[in-house]
This record gives sequence, structure tokens and C-alpha cells, in this order.
Amino acid sequence: MTGGSLGLRTGSYASLHLQLQNGALQNSATSPLVHKASKTNLSSTRERERVIPLCCRYFGRRRVAMLLLFILALLVFVFGSFAVSRDSSDLKAPYEETTLRDLLNPAVLKTEEFKDIITSTHGNLINPPFPYSNRSLISYSFPRHSLPSPHPCINFALPPPAPANGKRTGARPCPVCYIPVEQAIASMPIAPSISPVLRNLTYIHDGNPIKTEPHGGSDFGGYPSLRQRNDSFDIKESMTVHCGFVKGSKPGNQSGFDIDEADLLELEEFHEVIVASAIFGNYDVLQQPINISEESKKFVPFYMFIDEETEAYMKNSSLLDSRKRIGLWRIIVVHNVPYADSRRNGKIPKLLLHRLFPNIQYSIWIDGKLQLVVDPFQILERFLWRQNATFAISRHYKRFDVFEEADANKAAGKYDNSSIDEQIGFYVTEGLTPYSLAKLPITSDVPEGCVLIREHIPITNLFTCLWFNEVDRFTSRDQLSFSMVRDKIMSKVNWSLNMFLDCERRNFVIQTYHRELLEHMPPPAREVLHRPSLVPDVHTVSKPSVHIVQKSPPVKRNSSKRGRSDKKSTSKRHRKVISGHREDNSL
Repeated sequence: MTGGSLGLRTGSYASLHLQLQNGALQNSATSPLVHKASKTNLSSTRERERVIPLCCRYFGRRRVAMLLLFILALLVFVFGSFAVSRDSSDLKAPYEETTLRDLLNPAVLKTEEFKDIITSTHGNLINPPFPYSNRSLISYSFPRHSLPSPHPCINFALPPPAPANGKRTGARPCPVCYIPVEQAIASMPIAPSISPVLRNLTYIHDGNPIKTEPHGGSDFGGYPSLRQRNDSFDIKESMTVHCGFVKGSKPGNQSGFDIDEADLLELEEFHEVIVASAIFGNYDVLQQPINISEESKKFVPFYMFIDEETEAYMKNSSLLDSRKRIGLWRIIVVHNVPYADSRRNGKIPKLLLHRLFPNIQYSIWIDGKLQLVVDPFQILERFLWRQNATFAISRHYKRFDVFEEADANKAAGKYDNSSIDEQIGFYVTEGLTPYSLAKLPITSDVPEGCVLIREHIPITNLFTCLWFNEVDRFTSRDQLSFSMVRDKIMSKVNWSLNMFLDCERRNFVIQTYHRELLEHMPPPAREVLHRPSLVPDVHTVSKPSVHIVQKSPPVKRNSSKRGRSDKKSTSKRHRKVISGHREDNSL
């Protein structure tokens, strides 16, 4: 910018004479254009100076002061209105955003349109920045009110155990403090937990896996070598590991654990929370969840994986129709299962749930023999969110040591004894020792693995991948391999899991028997009720009936009839009450 242009611009704001006095324009003497402009501005300034006294004489000083005050008040009003308008727009923004998110409800949009919107907004479909749900964005469907401070359950303590009862042995449920469903939903973390060290986890694909070692797993698992197994425990920021489904384009598609294409599309949808289970080999009786809130029925899908054998039984029993729904359960039929042992097939959805559901954040797994009796949001709040944990599993109610668990499995005939001995012997060479108090704060080496509560982040996905690889390489008894995988990962990164009491697990699931045991059990004895005869029978009424749970109300008697009858035994007086017509009325 030249000096002439600068002088021309500033002269328009009546400040040129000030700049001339300070020598701001060095080229003013050589520029006639600038000189001419300066005279014009000076003349205009003198005219304004003459106008101001003229106005003061015409209107008066008092009126001029009032005019200035009016102009000042007008300016304050205008700027105040602008500030209020700006604050109103700021307050309106969240509601506009919520409305926009409501418009993204997949109940209105098609799945592909919903994915396109999220992909274009965040650029990453598999790991969105905050949890999504295909049915609704539940995080934004409920107000996030803060929980009362302190936490409602902060003063809760387990009562002392019930006294020993010879008629009932074994583990029992204990009280658990849950908060209301609405508060549990409000306490859901907005952002996913941070995965320590591990950030990117990918999986090995091999269309033609070759077995190179005698104990290298299965074709479904890819036959990982011992060297690959050891490398998988070296936690890094980016890792590629064996995690089943080595064949096919994606899990469930020509991978050895095949699922119909329509079902695969549903499994790939966005969900914040799911509940999953499985029945293979028609081994269990399907149990319907109870005490489920309307929020969970709307936002939390329940998936049950079954094989073709179980499907045939359900169809013959008229349980399964074309809708593939039984109560709350959405049935997913699996074809071409990779193992002959149904127990191994059940470990695939149990431990590799993140491979089948790539776009979920939280999951609750329950074995097929269990019935869920507490709302999923309350379970997640109690065992994950309240504990700041990313993985929760109950410990065994009786055993804490892997060696004791192995002996119990052999005694019960759960698996071939030589296979169990081989697995435990291999773990001993890797440093397995009996459990002791030196392992605290680790409270047990043996889980009760029928319930898994987890957040799907890279470190928990790696944990279940490596746990599955051990089940694939050795026996399918996942209790034997749990502690080895856990301890190896914990030795590398700052990560731990929540092992809660088994009695707490029994509070939210009811355990039933497997179908085979139920079919061989004798039918329960029929209850036979005998009507009391009008004529008392001394031999039959001398013993009280076990079906009477409440005493009959006392019967008023005429005092004039009392005599020797008061000296009779209590049983005889009781006999008179039973034999009379009044007992029939009380029953």
C-alpha cells in the first residue's frame, strides 16, 4: 500500500491532520492528489464545527443532552438484544442437534442411508467416536442426569451368610444393590474406555491353513504355531493375531461358522448393548428373560445362536417360525459348524462375539442353560460402569486354584483326563503355580465362565481372542486356560478385570439343568390332597398336614360346655377342629 493511498484512506475518517502533524505521510509534498484531498477534508471539518454550535443554539443544551441519552439508550438496547439473541441460539443448538439425531433414527432411515451418514460424518464405520445403536441413539434418547451424590449403593453391604442348612447345600444367591433402570442408562459412559497400549487390532486370514505342529488348534482357528502364540502375548500398539474365522471374506461367510446373509447384515448393525447366548446340539432348554424393562426391550436386542440340530427340534416343537423369534430372543441359525463337539462350537459366539458383532460397545453373554432375571442396563451399571471395569466375570463359588479345578474336572468326567493333564503340564512349564494370597488383589484363578460382561475395546477383544486360541489348542474347559491368558496380558499392560462373587451372579441369572439331565429326571411327585372326613379318624389326623402353611383362626367356644374336655390333650382338641365343618371353610 503506497503513502498516497494511505493518506487518501485515513483522510476519509477526518484524521489526516493528526497524521500530518506526526509526519505520518512522508510523500505528501510530492503528491498533488493527496494535497487536494487534504484541503477538502479540512474544509469539511470546519463546516461540521460550525454546524454543532448552530444545533446547540437552535435546540438548546438540555435538549441536546436528552438526545444523546436517547441515542445511548438505543445503542444499549440494540447490543443487549444481540447478546440475548446469541445466547438463545446457543441454547437452541443442543435441541436442534437432538432433533437431527432423532431424524437419523434407523427406524425412519434405511440401514445403508444410516451408515452413509455416519461414515461421511466420522469417517470410521467400525469404531465410531461415541456409541451408536441401529434402533435408536439411546445415549441421546434419555436425559443424562447425574446420579445422586453419594452413589445410592455406597452404604450397601452384604449380609452375613445364612446358617448352614442340611436340606440345601451348594451355592446360593446373595443380595445385590442395583439402581433404577433410568439411572443406570444415565450413567452409561459417553465415550469408550481407553485401551491400554493396544490401539489397532486386526486378525489373520488364511484361505488354506496348514497344521505344522501336533497341538496347533483347528482348521477354523488357523493352526497358530507356538511362536505365533508367544508373539500374540507381546502387547503392542498395533497387532495382528489369530482369532478364528481365518477363512472366508468375513466372519459367518464361508468361514466354517456360516450365517445367512440377512442375519449377517443384522449382526453388522450398530448397537450399544446386546445380550447373546447359544444352544448347540440341542443341549439346553431355551429360557426366556424376565424382569426386562421397556427401555431394554426397545433398545437392547437378544440374540440366540443355534445349530441346525437345535433348529430342527424347535421347528418340530412349534417353537420357531419364519420370523425367527421366540419371545425376546432373535434366533440366528448357524450352518456348517466347525467342530463335532457342541461344547467347542458354543465357545465361538461366547469368546468371539466381537467378530460376529463388529459394531457394538457392550455385551452380556449368558450360557444357554441360564435365565436372565435382571435388566441388562442394571447389570452393566453394577459390574462394569460402577467399577470402572471393561471386563467382568464371576469367580467360582468354591475353587480358586487351577490345579483343584483340573482335578474336579477329571473326577466329574468332564473331559479326557490325559488331555487335562497335558494342558496343565504345559502351563506349569510356563510358570503356572497354585493360587495363594500373594496374588492379591487377584482374588481367584478359576472363573465361573457362564456369564461374560464386557466392553468391546481392543484390549478386551485381544483377551477373548487369546482365550479362544487356548480353548482351540487344548481342552474346551475354558476355566483351565482363563488365568494363564489373564496373567500374561496383565504382566504387559496396566489392565485388570472385575471378578465378582458367584453369589452375585446367581442374583441376576437362574441356572437350570441341561436338557439331557432334565429328560432323565423322574417327574415330580404329584401332590394329593385328602378331604377331611366327617367322622374323625384317630390314625390319620394325629399328624399335622404338611400342606397347611397358616394356622386357622381361633374358634370361640361356649364356656358352659367346658369341663373334662379342657383336660384332654392338645392333639384331641386339634382333632375336633379338623373334623368339624368349620375346617372346610377355613381351607
